[in-house]
Amino acid sequence: AILANGSVVTWGNPDDGGDCSAVQGQLKSVHQIQAAESAFAAILADGSLVCWGPSESGGDCSAVKDQLSNVQQIQTTSGAFAAILADGSVS
Repeated sequence: AILANGSVVTWGNPDDGGDCSAVQGQLKSVHQIQAAESAFAAILADGSLVCWGPSESGGDCSAVKDQLSNVQQIQTTSGAFAAILADGSVS
């Protein structure tokens, strides 16, 4: 859930993305959240992206973090995310 102050609260099975404590400090000014099967990705107001959940479900975006700026939209499959950037490219 995105709260009025832009922070996020999660609950449920930690193995299915129900625990965002590892990235809680980054979840500020959240604009949108998308879910894959067991992972989540949040677009922040500055266009950056924060992911959490099992890495095999897309919950670890650290390998592409430097490519994830000016994110406008996220599309998902059961185990992956694709980010549409402001310039129309896909990361």
